Amino acid sequence: MHKIKVVLADDHTVVRQGLRALLMAEEDIDIVGEADNGRQAIFLVKKLLPDVAVIDIAMPVLNGLEATRQITRSVPTTKVLILSSYSDDEYVQQLTEAGAAGYLVKQTAANDLLKAIREAHKGNAFFSPSIAKRLRDQCREAFVSGQPVKKRTDYLTTREAEVLQLIAEGRANKQIAAELCISIKTVEKHRQQVMNKLGIHDVAGLTRHAIAKGIIESNSGLRTL
Repeated sequence: MHKIKVVLADDHTVVRQGLRALLMAEEDIDIVGEADNGRQAIFLVKKLLPDVAVIDIAMPVLNGLEATRQITRSVPTTKVLILSSYSDDEYVQQLTEAGAAGYLVKQTAANDLLKAIREAHKGNAFFSPSIAKRLRDQCREAFVSGQPVKKRTDYLTTREAEVLQLIAEGRANKQIAAELCISIKTVEKHRQQVMNKLGIHDVAGLTRHAIAKGIIESNSGLRTL
């Protein structure tokens, strides 16, 4: 029997252990790797080529949204399932556009995760029931009104989002440059573009924005406030 190869990515060890215990009990699922940040998740996916990557959206160094974008672009055969405490429409739309195969709310993930992995492996999309209902309602509304669901055009680029996260985590320009292997001048350029797009021109404001959007968790950025 072909087992579904899975990579787990979550920076909370207890959560990851719980997910691993749940998945290891299944005969058709094999956990081939675990990561505690987005950049490590990308590395493992490229190295191990799993069928499915289960990724938490709020992780240090690189968050789940940007990890998803890079995984779906570089390893399109791996299906990405997102775990999140947030279920607002903006997140779901961004991750769907980024190529995620599914989006699970953490509060109900234990009930849905096994089915989601199997459906993603088959090439199907899977969303937590509450999210799936909202998506159906939006599509129905768009059909009735004759207006397509609008795509946002003001999203940050992948590099800008990486810079925003590292700023919010308290990294200086020199540290960000070293982490991303770019020049300090390029970091400053991206930093300014982020501020202009978001209309936020101080580090404390960027940090609050990153926390509010779930890019980082509140305890990750408190030291910069």
